[in-house]
Amino acid sequence: MAAVVGIVMGSRSDEPLAQETQRVLDDLNIEYETSVLSAHRMPERTGEYARTARDRGIDVLIGIAGAAAHLPGVLAGWTTLPVIGVPATGSPLNGLDALYSIVQMPPGVPVASVAIGSMGARNAAYLAAAILSLKHPPVQQAWDAFRLRQSQG
Repeated sequence: MAAVVGIVMGSRSDEPLAQETQRVLDDLNIEYETSVLSAHRMPERTGEYARTARDRGIDVLIGIAGAAAHLPGVLAGWTTLPVIGVPATGSPLNGLDALYSIVQMPPGVPVASVAIGSMGARNAAYLAAAILSLKHPPVQQAWDAFRLRQSQG
């Protein structure tokens, strides 16, 4: 299976969170691609990435960003693919500003949001798996097996 998840981080400082997401996707055998793009410093490249994601086989985008955290919203503005926003810590507000930026999207341009930081980075991958399971039988099998193992403690 080619990459079906696009992980986009706003800067290299978000790499530890991207790695949390990647570990979960690896455990579920879900292919992904990872990019560093900025809504503010590289708006044209970010728009191009989002506009062409579907043509590359991407089904879900995960945007990891801190502070103003416009990245997930910008991705959603350029594509109709599902976008999951992961608020990163690192600002004086410890990620609360990022969370508010991600969850306050205008109606019609939704971005799913997960928890701030590491828990959110992992949950973004799990949410992507749940979305992908609707279309990809191997992902559905891996997702169902994970949930079963989890319920058995």
